[in-house]
Amino acid sequence: MRSTFFYLGLAVLCGFMCGIASAKDQTWTVASPDGKVAVTLGLMDSPDAEAYKADKAKLYYRVDCGEGKARKEVLEWSPLGLVLADQNFADNLVFKSESQAAVIDEKYTLLHGKRTDCRNVFVEKTYSFVNAEGAALELVLRAANDGVAFRYRLPGKTDVPAVLNHEETGFRMTEKTTAWMTAAMDPGQFAPGYEEYYPEVKPGTSSPKKEGWTFPALLRAGENGPWALITEAAVDETFCGSRMEKEAPNRVYRLRLPAKAEGWGVGEVQPRHKLPWMTPWRVVIVGESLGTVVESTLVTDLNPPSRIQDTSWIKPGRVAWSWWSDHDSPTDFKKQKDFIDLAAEMTWEYALVDANWTFMNGGDVRQLADYAKSKNVGLLLWYNSGGDHNVVPERPRGAMNLPEPRIDEMKLLARWGIKGIKVDFFQSDKQNIMGVYQGILRDAAQQKIMVNFHGCTLPRGWDRTWPNLMTMEAVRGAESYTFAPEYPAKAPQLNVTLPYTRNVVGPMDYTPCTFTDAAYPHITTSGHELALTVAFESGWLHLADRSSAYRGLPEEPKNFLKTVPVVWDATKFIKGTPGRDFVVARRRGTEWRVAVLNGEKEAKTVSVPLSFLGPVEFEATVITDGEKPREFASRKLNVKSSDSIEMKTLPYGGGVIQLKAKM
Repeated sequence: MRSTFFYLGLAVLCGFMCGIASAKDQTWTVASPDGKVAVTLGLMDSPDAEAYKADKAKLYYRVDCGEGKARKEVLEWSPLGLVLADQNFADNLVFKSESQAAVIDEKYTLLHGKRTDCRNVFVEKTYSFVNAEGAALELVLRAANDGVAFRYRLPGKTDVPAVLNHEETGFRMTEKTTAWMTAAMDPGQFAPGYEEYYPEVKPGTSSPKKEGWTFPALLRAGENGPWALITEAAVDETFCGSRMEKEAPNRVYRLRLPAKAEGWGVGEVQPRHKLPWMTPWRVVIVGESLGTVVESTLVTDLNPPSRIQDTSWIKPGRVAWSWWSDHDSPTDFKKQKDFIDLAAEMTWEYALVDANWTFMNGGDVRQLADYAKSKNVGLLLWYNSGGDHNVVPERPRGAMNLPEPRIDEMKLLARWGIKGIKVDFFQSDKQNIMGVYQGILRDAAQQKIMVNFHGCTLPRGWDRTWPNLMTMEAVRGAESYTFAPEYPAKAPQLNVTLPYTRNVVGPMDYTPCTFTDAAYPHITTSGHELALTVAFESGWLHLADRSSAYRGLPEEPKNFLKTVPVVWDATKFIKGTPGRDFVVARRRGTEWRVAVLNGEKEAKTVSVPLSFLGPVEFEATVITDGEKPREFASRKLNVKSSDSIEMKTLPYGGGVIQLKAKM
């Protein structure tokens, strides 16, 4: 359902004149439907002599949040513009026209995510400019109640592709901003892959990596200011993935293109496409409270509708996964059968066979698929994405990077009864690799195959357009316990930062819930590990521990894992602070589950208010830390919406609450 009408209220069309350099400068403002979020566009010589040189007739924007005297800057005047190989749209621009303000109200459904039923309401305006040579540039602005977005559009029609040299877009933080940002990984055999940590930094901080900073970046504009998360959306095969420069002079973080060395040097750095051409959306999720950021679906809102008409075959679910506890297990038919048996015992929907299953001893994947089917378990298979763009030897490889062999492979998998694939090691954000992602999703959908991307780029809302995309890695996840000695000490703080950053923008295949130890033992408690299954959102929930670890669980946590959903009808942020703690409630049907995470070294008692519940009474099953870190404590009680539940957590602890309505 989609309706469009024109909205001419003062909340949309009024101008915010603060910070304008002179009377000849032109400004336009687009405000959200509720009037609390606004993006202002300015065509001026320089809004701030400290931050910018006096370029002539250049575009800038700023973002504000709040009402009346309480309105605050989220981003100060920040630069806009494109520089093509043959056209300059960075300065000497002339305003030509603006569209009428349109309010768009649409509803759509997600098969997994923070909620199933989504409503996308925003105000949109398009501003047209010409450069010194008379070539046209359009800037599309959107303002929603949970943020703003903009994209460039090059109209017209050409037979020769235009080439983007660089984008002038930047994000200027306020002086009192606090940020949580993650560095871009330097290109290498297993990088980039969005797998660094999220330190708290001051505005203007340089990246510790030469390749700059990646999306998303979480901001708080002052001690009591609004929250924001910067990212991008709707990247497709016509463009590349972007990030931010290493240096941020005067607190301006400018966009940059991928590195030449990404993908083993394969592919062009500069994106190119025939006109008409649009860039991805540059997105700033904005809210007066942190809950607005955590609960936002703005990234999927900005993507095209689903291209799959019949989605009945797409089934999110829980997955048994052997690789974490035994890297060689995918080559052992007997070990894979054990994890299929585990999935059946735990009522999990799938089992994943990871890298090098082509070398399996004692049987093959066709026999394994038949065995899984007899147990009512779907089988998922791992693939290498390469290709010349990586040198990782794990197999199978060479079946996913080109259309013809990929289509043949998808047809073969469909004949075998394989339900989904995990495709790994992309190592590039260049345009050519964005095309590989899109091709995999398209060809998999044709054969009713679900997809998980690993060693991959950041989610940019593709799961709306291609709902067969179940999850993506792009995170420093639990596999790091098997190879990264520094990870255990960093994981607790990371775990309570990811829900405010990486997991905001899309499903996250962290592979949680490891009660036993790998090469480097975890310092999080068992209650903390259990809570990750609800704290993190993913369409496929890969449960990473040994089969014996799950079989040996006490009754209450085992029952919790047998029934924990991966599809949520609603998400409610309750409380928390990035890097310290996180409390969230998620609903499936009439049943709620609450996750409590403590990322700090001190024990805490967390009070969980139940005001999100309906008017009926609920039975609560509370599972939290026991007396020792590797023990659980459980209790049951009857509660209602006016109550609160006290959760005692150990250092680096946590727990869950399961709430069932009493009928």
